[in-house]
Amino acid sequence: MTYCVAIKVDKGLVFVSDSRTNAGVDRISTYSKMFTFGREGERSFVVLTAGNLATTQSVISQIKRDIKQNTPNNLMTVENMTEAAEYIGHLSASQQQKHGTAVAGGGFDASASFILGGQISGGSHRVFMIYPEGNFITATAENPYQQIGEIKYGKPVLDRIITRETSLEEAALASLVSMDSTMRSNATVGPPIDVLIYEKDSFNLNRHFILQADDPYLLEIKAAWDEKLKEAFAELRRVKWSEPTSVSVAAEE
Repeated sequence: MTYCVAIKVDKGLVFVSDSRTNAGVDRISTYSKMFTFGREGERSFVVLTAGNLATTQSVISQIKRDIKQNTPNNLMTVENMTEAAEYIGHLSASQQQKHGTAVAGGGFDASASFILGGQISGGSHRVFMIYPEGNFITATAENPYQQIGEIKYGKPVLDRIITRETSLEEAALASLVSMDSTMRSNATVGPPIDVLIYEKDSFNLNRHFILQADDPYLLEIKAAWDEKLKEAFAELRRVKWSEPTSVSVAAEE
């Protein structure tokens, strides 16, 4: 399984992804799901992947080939972020059809989802979530983040914390807490964890960090979050369940 999240705030973008692709009882496999592309001073892209590994690898390979071969339509030639999302959506749909029909009977799930984030000179920084069908939605001020993969465990943290005014540092921390919550509840999501922080208009993707399972900061976040949740729970007001409240009595009447 996979968990990837991209957050758009006023100051820039934050991307976080896990690297686990298999978690059997006797085998754990990892594969990075974060890929970067760009041209200094002009454009920067980050792509996160989830779903069928053959499909996602094929899409990333095709993106690289198109750039290397300077095809008419590639990430270095698109004029805006929407065109970039359309390009990746088209590649994804094509590769899914190719891999999905490779097995007789159609019993092969080749679906894949992508998150694309970045900026092209002259435009604003943006984040898109690209569906398996190739269509996409974008992060907005009201919905400032996008997720793919195992999204449900890490969503509540983001809903409570992230706004467009959130700083990049706080957004990165919130995304790591979101990732920790997901790893705690789903063993198929796990480290190494990729973190990339992009400051708008910088066209610089160098703030890319890889946190291993034993990374001191990752362990510190896990321990502190566990402790603070327990403290908050302990401080909640208890209800005397043996004595009906006015609300429950009214409901019975």
